Amino acid sequence: MTDELNEPLGLNEPLEPRPARPRGRLMKSVVAALLLCGAGGAALLLSLRDPQAGQPVAVARIEMVEPPPPTPANAPMERASVTDADNRADEIADIEKRSGVKVTRIGGAEAPGALIIRLDEQHTALAPAPDKRLVEKGRGGPLPKIGADGAKPMEVYARPATISARLPAGAPRVALVVGGVGLNAQLTASAIDELPGAVTLALAPYGADPESVAAKARDRGHEILLQAPMEPYDYPRENPGPHTLLTTRGAELEDLHWLMSRFSGYIGVVNYLGAQFTADETALTPTLTDIAGRGLLFLDDGTSPRSLVSSLAPRLALTAARADVAIDAGASGEALEKALTQIEALARRNGQAIVAAGALPQTMTRLTRFARELERKGIALVPLSALMSRVEDKEARAGKWK
Repeated sequence: MTDELNEPLGLNEPLEPRPARPRGRLMKSVVAALLLCGAGGAALLLSLRDPQAGQPVAVARIEMVEPPPPTPANAPMERASVTDADNRADEIADIEKRSGVKVTRIGGAEAPGALIIRLDEQHTALAPAPDKRLVEKGRGGPLPKIGADGAKPMEVYARPATISARLPAGAPRVALVVGGVGLNAQLTASAIDELPGAVTLALAPYGADPESVAAKARDRGHEILLQAPMEPYDYPRENPGPHTLLTTRGAELEDLHWLMSRFSGYIGVVNYLGAQFTADETALTPTLTDIAGRGLLFLDDGTSPRSLVSSLAPRLALTAARADVAIDAGASGEALEKALTQIEALARRNGQAIVAAGALPQTMTRLTRFARELERKGIALVPLSALMSRVEDKEARAGKWK
């Protein structure tokens, strides 16, 4: 068969002989290979003689340096260094604290990260508390006292009164006392941060950490009072709280001293409720005597017309005053506006006015605006201590708005 399956391609074709390679060309190739091998061997021999193997060489001079002397075992250790960012943040925080300017960073960022800040108010720094001169050991904790040098807590811990240069000499003055601080975290923060520093805050003796609340309030420039619960007429149906000062225990001071030991730095005491207690001379006298003997002042919140504080204070050498206006806790919006208008009128007529109010949601916003508007109206906002130079008599006028 002659098809492609039986005769694969190329098998039926005769093989052609390969041309012979010339001998001369082969010899040339062998000679070239030998020459290359010789060159490589020569290079190898040279490299063995050169320790740098033909690489570039640089010469450097080495100088011996004496090591530093060892640190003595008793030498003080140096502080560990911190990053530049930490140094900058600490520096900015220190500047802000010393400046007396509250800086609010949008979004709650820490210094120096935030680009948007709000400068709220320049506040006055208060004397540190507690002052060791003004403290004595009590059964329930530290108690205030008059120092051996005659220093009194109501003077040392007070906020200095600073009157704006934009106000005329002899401008009317208003002292605003806001009580109930320390019982509700949100309202407490609002009172401390939003109210001007010249507003005096009355702190309740209860709460998880009243000492911390007192420190924060004073750090923001607020002078503070101890708000002492006292027996109302309908006690115990209306119970102000633990360690309430009762007429049945008037001569005993254990409850008063427990209340006094809850925190430090206050300039005096203000009653919380207490219509029954402040009307009982037998119970009230030893309490006011102890307060006066510790260099503290007393503010009657003006809620009870039967209070004997104003009549007893001169006999006991007690620095005391009575609020001219007491804004009731349940005051409606209309009643609150009426009270604020009356405050301005009293201040202009008498040269000063003292206001007592509570840190309640429905009043805080309006009180804050009222306090910040006083200067524009020609009235100076001052701390309570600035209006305590004279003792109010029992004829002092007080208003209660419902």
